[in-house]
Amino acid sequence: MRQISYSEAIAEAQLQEMQRDPRVFLMGLVLRDPYGAAFGQTKGISTKLGTDRVLDTPISEQGYVGAGVGAAITGLRPVVELQFQDFITICMDQIVQQAANMRYMFGGQISVPMVIRAPTGAYLSACAQHSHMLESWFAFIPGLKVVLPSDAYDAKGLLISAIRDDNPVLYFEHKRLFDKKTAVPEEPYAIPLGKAAVKRPGKDITIVAWSFMVSKALDAAQQLEAEGVSSEVIDLRSVSPLDEEAILTSVEKTGRLLIVQETYRHCSVATSVSALVAEHAFDSLDAPIRLITAKAAPLPLAPVMENFILPQTDDIVRAAKALRRS
Repeated sequence: MRQISYSEAIAEAQLQEMQRDPRVFLMGLVLRDPYGAAFGQTKGISTKLGTDRVLDTPISEQGYVGAGVGAAITGLRPVVELQFQDFITICMDQIVQQAANMRYMFGGQISVPMVIRAPTGAYLSACAQHSHMLESWFAFIPGLKVVLPSDAYDAKGLLISAIRDDNPVLYFEHKRLFDKKTAVPEEPYAIPLGKAAVKRPGKDITIVAWSFMVSKALDAAQQLEAEGVSSEVIDLRSVSPLDEEAILTSVEKTGRLLIVQETYRHCSVATSVSALVAEHAFDSLDAPIRLITAKAAPLPLAPVMENFILPQTDDIVRAAKALRRS
């Protein structure tokens, strides 16, 4: 199977869905060629399909996200890109008040089949205003689905499912993954939203992660294997809906849980997963639940300081070994 990058997989998913369904169109900043978005996620699409369905917009997140909501409720299927996830704060009303609530407020008579894509995450020394991970905010909002692929294979299959979904889906792409290549089929395929993946089976400890943290968890699991610790790595893929069954099944097998999250601990997906296991699988635990998260501080520009704030592979290894000894 050919190897393509994460950004190429995203572009291919959009192109194939646009070819399949004439209602799908793209909106955002510099999406047309030769740019193909900030990280190449739409590269080649306007060359192949023309510019009528690849709309370059002004720098007005409120304006074009709001236009996407309007287009979705009239029967189109927009894929709206924010150049960085950090700028999603500007259009919170359009997403949280409008897109998330419309199906309920209109008694199920309308749907909002739109995808909002946004590059997310840190580890690039891009400083505080270009490095946020805000998935925990939106996992809290009923009516929204929140997806975070960890490799190119998942990026394509999850995006195809997101575009076909009749609900608003936030699809967050980690900036450190754009160049990472994975085997990806050429033909379209859909990965169900809300279905986690066991990226590495194990028997001693469960490591739950998502997005770029899956890569760090897998690196840590490889190191731990050399020291006799068998780690099962669960990639959530989406944090809303959350695959509770996959988490609980793994913890019941291993008896130990380590949750790895790039962003801050307080009021987060990691704390929700911890609460889920404490409530439903407490008797299966042989040791306290451990969380590896960012320290509660804005991200600095200096790489050494950014690395100090953010979770690292060594942090996961140390926490897992301590859990194994407990």
